[in-house]
Amino acid sequence: MELYPQLIMDALQTVRYPGTGKNIVEMGMVEDDLRIAGLSVSFSLIFDKPTNPFLRSLVKASEAAIHAYVSKDVEVSISTKTVQQPRKEDDKLLPEVKNIIAVSSGKGGVGKSTVAANLAVALAQAGYKVGLLDCDIFGPSVPKMFHTEDARPWSEPVNGRDLIVPVRQYGIQMLSIGYFVSPEQATLWRGSMASNALKQLIGEANWGALDYLVLDTPPGTSDIHLTLVQTLGITGAVIVSTPQEVALADARKGINMYQNEKVNVPILGLVENMAWFTPAQHPDERYYIFGQGGVERLAQEMGVELLAQIPLVQDIRQGGDDGMPAALNPTSLQGQAFAELARRVAAATERRNQELPATEAVKIKH
Repeated sequence: MELYPQLIMDALQTVRYPGTGKNIVEMGMVEDDLRIAGLSVSFSLIFDKPTNPFLRSLVKASEAAIHAYVSKDVEVSISTKTVQQPRKEDDKLLPEVKNIIAVSSGKGGVGKSTVAANLAVALAQAGYKVGLLDCDIFGPSVPKMFHTEDARPWSEPVNGRDLIVPVRQYGIQMLSIGYFVSPEQATLWRGSMASNALKQLIGEANWGALDYLVLDTPPGTSDIHLTLVQTLGITGAVIVSTPQEVALADARKGINMYQNEKVNVPILGLVENMAWFTPAQHPDERYYIFGQGGVERLAQEMGVELLAQIPLVQDIRQGGDDGMPAALNPTSLQGQAFAELARRVAAATERRNQELPATEAVKIKH
């Protein structure tokens, strides 16, 4: 059997993009890179963004169409490309978002995502309009922590653009790459691919009017952090650490990253997580498993505020695993701790906005 380009294109014309009634050839989604070698066919499909909800299904449908209308013996290799519409220089990204708060940690395992999730919930319970962006492309945790693993965001037309509609839970708008990839599969992306996906979640979503957009950033310092400071004017950063010295050493690096003269993001304060353990049977006892007061000393050393000391409590861990953040129960001790954290973050943000100019996104100079 001899293959030729028109035979393949005719098969692809039977694949229709959901909701439009048009086929992928008609829509210009088939890249001009079709290659045929014997019974092997390779080509690319063009999508508007890497988070397009129909990306995987259209790739599979294209392969199936070639097998159905050409031959089952054809070996099909399909790659995907994205074309992002350029943004005008005078367009401010997220113009309706008043404050962008980055929750960061120097190392993993200190409970940064738990703090970010509960801070977002506590701010929402205080009456603010809140968004939560899971910036950890390689280890997203927001879908699990908010019991929204089955959510699949869709797009809606807004002023001539198709924008992703964030998932809503507990009064918060949320987006995570975890809503677009299988939870069982590792995200094997190069840094540029991860950064592009994050940019889509920021700029191609309908966040609307928010008082706070909380960024749950990956641990450490990485391409993702560079993408964030180059894409957004971050109002301030909240640094999370446990009290032991090995965590504090990495926390210093995180602080230094934001205080770099080219980045210049104000530090709103530090959060000491897992500050102590109190057994339920002995509520008056405290066991300092990871050391005592390490983050408090770091805050004094760096000249920043200690925003909260969060104890090591089973209910906080359980709430994250069950998709019910501890801050949802404002009468509990842990709920009160996160409510106080939200109050202090709001106060620190207000002071920062009164005393300092708005943060500018880092400009790239070639």
